[in-house]
Amino acid sequence: MRVMVQEAPFDLGAETTVFASGRKDMGAVVTFTGIVRDTGDARLEAMEIEHYPGMTEAALTDIAQQASARWSLGDVLVIHRYGRLMPGEMIMMVATAARHRKDAFEAAEFLMDYLKSRAPFWKREITAEGASWVAARDEDEEALTRW
Repeated sequence: MRVMVQEAPFDLGAETTVFASGRKDMGAVVTFTGIVRDTGDARLEAMEIEHYPGMTEAALTDIAQQASARWSLGDVLVIHRYGRLMPGEMIMMVATAARHRKDAFEAAEFLMDYLKSRAPFWKREITAEGASWVAARDEDEEALTRW
């Protein structure tokens, strides 16, 4: 298991290749990559992500350990960026490896749902009209009920 919280961009292809290489005992690798998207009407200029070092890594590690305990996983990777990100930049990545695809897919979805709603990051959207903090969304909280 590897959990990284970093300011620097990551290479999706390289991370996926390293994660999937030599997995003769795993039949499935699932990856998900989150990308900073434009907000639509207000035209996003940037997103600023803040976190508390140490606390954030511990929380993400706990979420990854929960997934590993719940599904039969061979490995888990979580990368999440912080700092100033522009629309189109990769913000995070989750990868799961399992003997069977069902475990890999379900664990990846679990990780995404919990990272979206429980990871201690604070996001601020910067537009031409100013800056505003991103509030929690009801549908993100509702997604947790299936787990």
